[in-house]
Amino acid sequence: MRKIDISKLTQKYKVRGMTESDIGLIYDLCLGNGQYYEYCAKQPSTELIKDDLTVTPPGKSTSDKYYVGFFDREKLIAVLDLIDGYPEDGIAFIGFFMLAKERQGQGLGSLMVTEICDYLKSVGFTKVRLGIDKDNPQSNHFWKKNGFAVLKEVVKDDGVLLLAEKTL
Repeated sequence: MRKIDISKLTQKYKVRGMTESDIGLIYDLCLGNGQYYEYCAKQPSTELIKDDLTVTPPGKSTSDKYYVGFFDREKLIAVLDLIDGYPEDGIAFIGFFMLAKERQGQGLGSLMVTEICDYLKSVGFTKVRLGIDKDNPQSNHFWKKNGFAVLKEVVKDDGVLLLAEKTL
């Protein structure tokens, strides 16, 4: 596995790892994105965020996980959950990406995703994968617009996810 330097995920914003002391900031950002949660089986809660800070997929440890915040001055404007080498080496998996509601619709999310992908490519990743809630038109449009192609549908207890991938 490679060590990701989170400070290089973007040139424009300050990036730092998020901890339990940031749960309130993350919760406030999530609360502002009601549309996302209309299509998600879970509602934002401090307990869910606390779990998300450390939960990893099978076979991965917390040393492979980067849960980071993007800050414009001192304001949290986005969060990203990134897993190194999942489901295999050379692939980065985005478990969660959310941009503050007031920053959406301005091209900022696409710019951030482009910068993130460019950095990941520069350190040797060949692909980025993620899951999209099938019924969420906003997420579907955003990720497809940013070059992610659907590989397959994954039926889960809480809905259908589209497994999507972008070759770097």
